[in-house]
Amino acid sequence: MNVLVIGSGAREHAIAWKLSQSEYCEKVFVAPGNAGTAAFGTAAAVDIHNFDELGKFAADFNVMMLIVGQENALVEGIHDYFAASEFLKHILVVGPKKAGAMLEGSKDFCKAFLQQYNIPTARYQTFTETTFKEAVDYLKNHQYPVVIKADGLAAGKGVIIAQDYDEAFYALEGMLRNKRFGAAGSKVVIEEFLQGIEVSVFILTDGREYVLLPEAKDYKRIGEGDAGLNTGGMGAVSPVPFVDEAFMQKVKERVIEPTLRGMKQEQLDYTGFLFIGLISVNGDPYVIEYNVRLGDPETEAILPRIKSDLFMLFKALHEHTLGQFELEVDPRTATTVILASGGYPEGYEKGKEISGLANVPDDVLVFHAGTKQVNEKLLNNGGRVLAVTALGDTMEQALEKANAAAESITWQDRYYRRDIGFDLR
Repeated sequence: MNVLVIGSGAREHAIAWKLSQSEYCEKVFVAPGNAGTAAFGTAAAVDIHNFDELGKFAADFNVMMLIVGQENALVEGIHDYFAASEFLKHILVVGPKKAGAMLEGSKDFCKAFLQQYNIPTARYQTFTETTFKEAVDYLKNHQYPVVIKADGLAAGKGVIIAQDYDEAFYALEGMLRNKRFGAAGSKVVIEEFLQGIEVSVFILTDGREYVLLPEAKDYKRIGEGDAGLNTGGMGAVSPVPFVDEAFMQKVKERVIEPTLRGMKQEQLDYTGFLFIGLISVNGDPYVIEYNVRLGDPETEAILPRIKSDLFMLFKALHEHTLGQFELEVDPRTATTVILASGGYPEGYEKGKEISGLANVPDDVLVFHAGTKQVNEKLLNNGGRVLAVTALGDTMEQALEKANAAAESITWQDRYYRRDIGFDLR
């Protein structure tokens, strides 16, 4: 069976790598892919926001399964497009329809859903430019720190934790009045800050049954010690030491099961991954956010731990047999370190030649994110450039291997955090 993966990051590279190991996967296409995906799949030179182009490619190349790696296409309704076409509706799509994708596409929709189905989350209110004055008054009377979120998609950068009123006002004004995040900031969610430690939980679900995937913890801030600006993620660890059986039982009962009940009640046609961003507050899970696809860089840490055939897992999703699927997971720890361009998440230069990949040991995985091949040269072509993943019997062992490999890969002004997992040791 031919498979098409949508996206160009390290997450999609990891998905293509994992799918290529399946004997049932004849050919993997990646649209648009990157310099690394070429080793496991064929690049599809199509505009992933042009569904007509994607549909034509899928029909021309006999694609039977579509895995949507990134959120924009889902929020824009790619699953709906394929389902509505007489020539494409037979294709198995891994990713929810547009209505379900709003769990990520709108923070306000997400918070309302959580509240409606009594799923633990931080208290919040939503404001627009027309209610800017009310938002300011709300901030004046709020405890600090406070969390300011752009309602729509903002590439992981639309969340600001303000330490005081002045910082909160600046963030609010930047989103609602100065359009810092464009249409994504036309509505703003202001919510209480929860003190705790974060963890990402992943399920694959058909809206009724689900398979629980390995959990992970990612590191969003650019600076060591979790300082500085938010990024798309600078590293990840899986499994997470504090996530024990008792905590996961709470997650299942208080979060996953009511989420699926809510999907059914709201008639959300959901077939795909659900990423549940959690924070443990004194051992109790609270939902920070939903994502409607796998996370990045968490994917690069969790997929290497999954021993089961990923293609067969997707097949079980569409045959509604997830309840019978037994996922086999490597008990070792996987750690991922992201190599980024200097200046990221703000201004950075592209086109710098990358060297040192040949020095990486065979048992360390390197997933490409922002890379480009020009003749014989591999160049950086984005903010997050490479994801280096290593497995070890302990987290310390895995981190030692990942950091050593990261250090051996170089280009002008490359940057990476050397303290991934610092809060779990």
